[in-house]
Amino acid sequence: MTTESVFTGLKVLDASTFIAGPAAATMLADFGADVIKIEPPGIGDPQRRLSSVPPSPRAEANYGWHLTNRNKRGIVLDLKSPAATEVLQRLVEWADVVITNFPHGTREKLHLGYDVVSGWNPRVIYADLTGFGDAGPDARQPGFDLTAFWSRSGLLAATRDAGAPPTVPVWGSGDYTSAIAVYAAIVTALYRRERTGQGTSVGTSLLATGVWATGTLVAGALADGTPFELHDRSTPVNALTNPYQTADGRWIMLATSLLHWRGLARAIERPELIGDPRFTDIESFTKNAAALSELLAAEFGSRPFAHWKEALGRERITYSLIQTPEEAAQDPQLRANDIVVPLEGVRGLEYTINSPVTLRGVPKVPAKRAPDLGEHNDQVLAELGFGPAEIAQLRARRAIPGTTGEEAA
Repeated sequence: MTTESVFTGLKVLDASTFIAGPAAATMLADFGADVIKIEPPGIGDPQRRLSSVPPSPRAEANYGWHLTNRNKRGIVLDLKSPAATEVLQRLVEWADVVITNFPHGTREKLHLGYDVVSGWNPRVIYADLTGFGDAGPDARQPGFDLTAFWSRSGLLAATRDAGAPPTVPVWGSGDYTSAIAVYAAIVTALYRRERTGQGTSVGTSLLATGVWATGTLVAGALADGTPFELHDRSTPVNALTNPYQTADGRWIMLATSLLHWRGLARAIERPELIGDPRFTDIESFTKNAAALSELLAAEFGSRPFAHWKEALGRERITYSLIQTPEEAAQDPQLRANDIVVPLEGVRGLEYTINSPVTLRGVPKVPAKRAPDLGEHNDQVLAELGFGPAEIAQLRARRAIPGTTGEEAA
């Protein structure tokens, strides 16, 4: 039984690789879109191998592949083969949305440039993702989330403590963030098409989404603002927004404000601080931030996290335990809000992460495994109108594998 959802009947051609483009297609699939993913012969999408590459946690199941490509059908098509062009054209004519992240120049050689695609299907929504944008001196420079999203945007330089060198952030985090922007662009274009009947080309770049994520700091720089020094936990600009360690070695992130100072003073059982002249207004808090940081560090370090969970919660002080990914995976809040959902059909992988867009009262499609390499070749080709003899000819001309799921030698 097919679950009806908001995008049931929408047809999407996913001609992208790695994470951001495919993840945007997955978000559409979660709401019922029929997504066909094209992969090249041989290894397919390189993301099939990423779960075995450090620093990805070692696991039996290829969790990253299923996270980014669930609920899709998959075909193998050698876009470099002249015989593949007719297949690609029929796929584009079939599709409402085409997603690609091939670099400019390469996409045109593969007949995936917007001029060709829109010529085949004027109503198509053509969504692309680049590293650094469509123009400028670095438009054709290769980019990954670590380089374009994190490093070039200013985000990585700002997310470290004073005196510490830049570190390697959680790889893929910029890709998943950018996937939401691609999804939003597609949905916006679909709304426009409903009003005008016109297809269009939409997209973003890893750099654009990285700068958006760094927005407050980059916007401040545009205003010729004076930046603060990098964060120093012992002498912070604001001691009320700072990490502190508890007696049992846990870390909490305090994120409160002057408005809640009285409650915090009560929570740490230091009510005399409420009238302390060092802590009366923004100026005095800023001037005495180092002293307050030292005081709070001593108080939080005197008792275990369980105590602070109760005390801070009682006073409704904003804070969070700094959890590891392993702890986050077991957090009951994730399951209560369907942030983690069951995954069907994968041995050793019972759950995956839901896409972060929710329409209350509108169901998503249950998460099912990503396709095997070339799993749906014959099915999709038949739906596109290719007969058995034509499919055999495509195999003979090496546009598709020799048999379903078999890689061309």
